[in-house]
Amino acid sequence: MSNYVYPRFPYACSAEQRSGTTRRHPVVVIGAGPIGLTAALDLAARGQPVVVLDDNDTVSIGSRAVCYAKRPLEIWDRLGCAAAMVEKGVSWNIGKVFFRDQLSYQFDLLPEPGHRWPAMINLQQYHLEEILVGACTKSPLVDLRWKHRLVSLKQFDDHADLAVETPDGIFTMEAQWVIACDGANSDTRRMVGAEFKGQFFQDRFLIADVRMKADFPTERWFWFDPPFHAGRSALLHRQPDDVWRIDLQLTPDCDPQVEKKPENVRPRIARMLGHDEFEFEWISIYKFQCRRMQRFIHSSVIFAGDSAHQVSPFGARGANSGLEDAENLSWKLDRVLRGTSPSQLLETYHIERSAAADENIRESTRATDFMAPVSAQEARLRKAVLSLAKETEFGKRMVNGGRLSVPSVYETPLSTADAEEWQGGPCPGTSMLDAPLKTTDGRHLHLTDAFNVLGRRFTLLAFANGGDVDAPDEVGVVRIGGDDGFADAEGFAGKRYDAKPGTAYLLRPDGYVAARFRHPTRAAIAAAVARASGMN
Repeated sequence: MSNYVYPRFPYACSAEQRSGTTRRHPVVVIGAGPIGLTAALDLAARGQPVVVLDDNDTVSIGSRAVCYAKRPLEIWDRLGCAAAMVEKGVSWNIGKVFFRDQLSYQFDLLPEPGHRWPAMINLQQYHLEEILVGACTKSPLVDLRWKHRLVSLKQFDDHADLAVETPDGIFTMEAQWVIACDGANSDTRRMVGAEFKGQFFQDRFLIADVRMKADFPTERWFWFDPPFHAGRSALLHRQPDDVWRIDLQLTPDCDPQVEKKPENVRPRIARMLGHDEFEFEWISIYKFQCRRMQRFIHSSVIFAGDSAHQVSPFGARGANSGLEDAENLSWKLDRVLRGTSPSQLLETYHIERSAAADENIRESTRATDFMAPVSAQEARLRKAVLSLAKETEFGKRMVNGGRLSVPSVYETPLSTADAEEWQGGPCPGTSMLDAPLKTTDGRHLHLTDAFNVLGRRFTLLAFANGGDVDAPDEVGVVRIGGDDGFADAEGFAGKRYDAKPGTAYLLRPDGYVAARFRHPTRAAIAAAVARASGMN
């Protein structure tokens, strides 16, 4: 059905398989999806060699995940991929929620200007993976191996043995660390004896990607009880190449094999669009699942993305959360491999990202309960909320058609608590905020651009107070203000960081705030770095 031509990546027998010698690798990633490829690129950017194993020889079939948030775009920008993704993708900030055929309310995900990247892009997963594969192919530190299937795994004190099947047979390789990114049906998870725990929802949803010419605006449109799909919900999203994503809620007792037949899907889509001038790209049916592993780390095997946790697709929290997993893990694993942090630092990956998974599961479950009420009382409550949303702000806040992905907030032992008074700005455990800057020679850039130059290590964001900040040697410094600092071009940086002369923020290598100071001293900065490095 699809016009997309799937690339075929060549299989190659590795030197270690040809020679019959077992080689130990620092990191082996299982799965060449968005999460695995991003983890490999991030580790390679930090100087770590990575082997990626995938049992296929192409990108994901079907568009699958399509919505990617500003935070992952900032991650991919550091890896040199974001510009190509935004160029190919469809950028959007506005969402609208309808009750029947009336607009209940609309929202803007990025109401303020002065950001390098849009709030969201829509991009089919096969396009996104092709960009990431291209970046991995160019990296001398990423060894991407197609048609390599992990068939068994055995763990020891300081490594794991991997039995890998290829077209040339089975061979063994060793890894100090294994990152399992092999999806919701992870074989790696089964191999370590771990399980998912959580909730299945009975309602089924139909996904149809259709190719058509349409003049709908580039916005997210979500309907409750629309005339074309009475009593259920619907979603419409634009993708590149004149492809549109349509989600339709079905009844719990429907027959999925019958419902996904094109001849049965077509009249549903035609009722929604008012015409049948479209072609199918992809059709699928799914149930909501909100589940996660109890622990994300099993000795030398670390789980990320859907292999570690699952949520419903409404809100785009699945892939976006997995990409935050990859970034959170990469800088910590890099420090452990280099010996600059103890292995206990990796425990904070589980602490931070399992809490993020719990938050995403809560939001996903609330959205499902609102979209698919199971009792007459819940249905009446939803109807009342949707009516109130037309007139009141509190009513709008209660509507839940999938709260969209936002950067995680960490309550973490790596953060240093505030010792001074703040009226605003990102607190420890939150992601850095972007802002427009200007160089001393008049060039325009953004704060995320300046961070990217130094972002392989801890970075101090320092607002000038007439003198140099005394930072430890291992800490990079981005200066705003003063004769040799970046100019706060439009005043956004100072406002967003609640900055006064002398204010400084210590950023972790993933761009999260580790500590902030009104009057930083070298000793205070060093103590915060030690804490955020897992040394305390």
